[in-house]
Amino acid sequence: MARKNKRIGIFDSGFGGLHVTRYITQALPDYEYVYLGDTARAPYGDRPQETIYEYTKQAVDFLFAKNCGIVIIACNTASSDALRTIQQEYGAKKKVLGVLIPAAEEAVERTKNRRVGVIATTGTVASEKFVRELEKLDPSVRVFQNACPLLVPLVEAGRQNSPEADALLKRYLAPLLRNRIDTLILGCTHYGILERKIRKIIGPDIVIVSEARVVPRKLKQYLKKHAEIEETLRRKPGAHLYSTDRTDNFRTLGSKFFGRPIRVEKATL
Repeated sequence: MARKNKRIGIFDSGFGGLHVTRYITQALPDYEYVYLGDTARAPYGDRPQETIYEYTKQAVDFLFAKNCGIVIIACNTASSDALRTIQQEYGAKKKVLGVLIPAAEEAVERTKNRRVGVIATTGTVASEKFVRELEKLDPSVRVFQNACPLLVPLVEAGRQNSPEADALLKRYLAPLLRNRIDTLILGCTHYGILERKIRKIIGPDIVIVSEARVVPRKLKQYLKKHAEIEETLRRKPGAHLYSTDRTDNFRTLGSKFFGRPIRVEKATL
């Protein structure tokens, strides 16, 4: 019988993954989690693909060293540029999942007019991974993307409630609305904290696909399907949070993403 001593690891380049982690821990509260935010080197969105791979590999190695039995890359840029290579390198022995495919699946299920919008970082948009995944799932879907390079720095600075945030969102969403989308993918984990503002701009009729809501449901389904992984996970509710940058700043802003006060330890990659 497998020993139940493994944790669930979650990685993001910054704070955004904490928003996803918040909902994962609510949906699956019985497990033990380890979160790593590479805030010292965030944002990843404009970095070269080789650099993103190197940073992501270091983060995944860190989480497996913390006794994680499965790792979720809760960063769309890393999922776009590094996930597949890392999965190939680890093989079947160590499971590494991303957030991009679950969001694409949800969008295809929800869209009615087959016109799907995506807002994401420059790197994710340039990779066209969302376009390929959506079209693979349903060739009739038309995908309209827009890069939003200024949103992550704004959120990381804690200015998500500023007038500047409103102005940027209106600017970034305008071309997608002109293309009559009926479904919008928030293609960066940071954008979840802006969901209310986005809803006010796009109105009530457009479906918002937020990874913070999709990933917990998909993870629950995955663990149910893969009993060989689920049976190794420790039943010890709690989350251990790590940051590669100043922990005081991470604790202050991260608490807003996580929905409650957090404790953070410094990580060296």
